[in-house]
Amino acid sequence: VISIPLSFFGGIGGASAKGILVKGSNYLEALSYTKYVVCDKTGTLTKGVFQVTEIHPEGGMSEADLLEKAALVESYSNHPISKSLKEAYGKEIDNNRVTDAKEISGHGVSAVVDGHEVAAGNVKLMKQMNIQAAVPTSVGTEIHVVVDGKYAGYILISDVVKPNAKEAISGLKAAGVEKVVMLTGDAKKVADAVGSELGVDEVRSELLPGDKVDEVEKLIAAKGEKVAFVGDGINDAPVLSRADIGIAMGALGSDAAIEAADIVLMDDDPAKIATAMKISKKTLRIVHQNIVF
Repeated sequence: VISIPLSFFGGIGGASAKGILVKGSNYLEALSYTKYVVCDKTGTLTKGVFQVTEIHPEGGMSEADLLEKAALVESYSNHPISKSLKEAYGKEIDNNRVTDAKEISGHGVSAVVDGHEVAAGNVKLMKQMNIQAAVPTSVGTEIHVVVDGKYAGYILISDVVKPNAKEAISGLKAAGVEKVVMLTGDAKKVADAVGSELGVDEVRSELLPGDKVDEVEKLIAAKGEKVAFVGDGINDAPVLSRADIGIAMGALGSDAAIEAADIVLMDDDPAKIATAMKISKKTLRIVHQNIVF
C-alpha cells in the first residue's frame, strides 16, 4: 500500500523537474480524467503584447511616414496601442514637433504634427470626421490616420500568438482531451481568427470576468466531466478556483491567479499542460500496476 503515495510523490517530483508545480496528489489524479480544457486567450495562448503587424498607407504617403505620424500623434498616450506604435517607430520622439494633443475618449487622438493636423483612431473616429476609411483584409486592432482632413491609411496592431500555442492545443487532443474552449473579452472577429489559427474547438468572445465563471459553470453542469481552466490574470482567480482543476501561468501570472490555482506552469508555456497530463496518466498507470502486483 505504501507504493501508492510514493508513486504520487514521484509524479509530483517529475512534474516539478519539468517546471510544473502540482499542489497535491488529488490534482495530479484529477488531471488524467480531464476531458474539457478551457483557456483564457490573452497571456495564456497569446503573449498579451501588442505589435504592429501591417502598415497600409494611402494617398501617396509612405509606410515610414505613416508610422511616424501615428507614433508622434500618439506620443502623449500611455495606452498599450500607443506603446506598440512607439516601439515600431523605434526612434526618439521629439515632443517639440507635436502641439495641441487631444485625447478623444473611446475614439483616438488628434494633434498638430510639424504644422499638419493629424488624427489617429478607430472607425468611430472616422465616422465622426465623415471620412471614408479603408476596410482591412486582416484581423487586428485598426488605427486609421487622417492628415489635414485627408485619409492617409491605416495601421494594424495584433496580440501575438505564443509560438507553441498551436502545439499545445494538438498536444491536449493527443492526451485525450475531447474539447478545448477559448474564452476572451476580445471582439468576436479577433477572437475567431485566433481560435481558427490555433485549432480550438469553441470560441466564446466579448465576455466580462464574471461571464467566464458562468461559462465554466455551464460546462461543468452540462457535461458532468472534469473541467480544467487555464488563465493568468487577476480577473481569472474566481474561475481558477471554480473549475475542477485551475492551471495558472507562473511567470506572467498575477499572485492572485497563482494562489487560486491547483497547478502552476512556471514558464508560461501552454504546451506544458499536455506534459502534465502525460505525467498524470503515467503515474496512475504505475499506481494501478502496483495495486495489482
